[in-house]
Amino acid sequence: MSYLKEFKKITTHSLLLMKQQAERISMLTCYDYSMALLLDAAGVDCLLVGDSASNVMAGHETTLPITLDQMIYHAQCVVRGTKRALVIVDLPFGSYQSNSEIALSSAIRIMKETGAHAIKLEGGLEVVDSIKKIVGAGIPVMGHLGLTPQSIYQFGSYGVRAKETDEANKLVEEARLLQAAGCFGLVLEKIPAALAKQVSEQLRIPTIGIGAGNACDGQVLVMHDMLGINTEFMPRFLRRYLNLGELIPQAVKAYVTDVKSQDFPNAGESY
Repeated sequence: MSYLKEFKKITTHSLLLMKQQAERISMLTCYDYSMALLLDAAGVDCLLVGDSASNVMAGHETTLPITLDQMIYHAQCVVRGTKRALVIVDLPFGSYQSNSEIALSSAIRIMKETGAHAIKLEGGLEVVDSIKKIVGAGIPVMGHLGLTPQSIYQFGSYGVRAKETDEANKLVEEARLLQAAGCFGLVLEKIPAALAKQVSEQLRIPTIGIGAGNACDGQVLVMHDMLGINTEFMPRFLRRYLNLGELIPQAVKAYVTDVKSQDFPNAGESY
C-alpha cells in the first residue's frame, strides 16, 4: 500500500514525499465543478486549472486570450468540487510577465478569490524574480520549462524543445534556478526523455512531464485529450483512455430519436 494513501489531503509537502519514495504523481487538467468531483473521487493527486481552458473550453487557437478573471472563475469551480487533490492554477499570459509586483498581485488574487493551493507559471530566468516574490509571500509556485505554450508565437510551432545542446544546457540550468527560487515542482513539456530524466535526477523537487518520457516524477494530461472529448488532437505523447468524442454523440442521437418518436418520457418517467 502506498504510504501517501494515509493522507486525506494532498499538499506540496506530499509531492516532495512522493518523489523521495519514488511514487509517481498523477495530474490532470480540470476546469469545472462537476468534472472536479469525478476526477478527485477517482484519486488523481493534482488538478491543474490550466490556461488550456482557452483552447478546450473557450475554443481559442492558443492559450493567450484567456484572462485572469476567467482563470479565477474556472479555479473557483474546481476548488468547490475537490476534497483531496492539490489544486494548482495557471497564471495566464499577461498577468505576470511585465514585472514581479504585477505577478505577485495576480497570484494573490488567485489564492484569495479561489481557495486554490498553488499557482503555476511558465518561463526560466526571466521569471525568477517573480517566483521569489510570490514564494516570499507564502504562495507555492510550480514552474514550467520546455515547450511553454504562452510563447508559441516566439517558438513558431509546437515541436519538441531542447533537442540541441545549447537549449538543453539552458533548460538544465534554468531548472536549477527555479528550484533555488523556491518552486515546489516543475512541469517539463515536450522535451527529449533523456533530458527530462537528467533534470528529474538532479532536482530535489518533483518534475511533472507531458511529452517528456516516463522518468519524470509524475505525469499530466489535458482531461479533454485523455478522455477523447477533443478528437482533433492526437500527439505522440497522448494516451486516450476513453472515446467520449464518439460516446457522447451516440447518447445525444439516442435522446433525439426518443424525443422525436415520443418514446421519451414514458409513463414511468412522468408524474
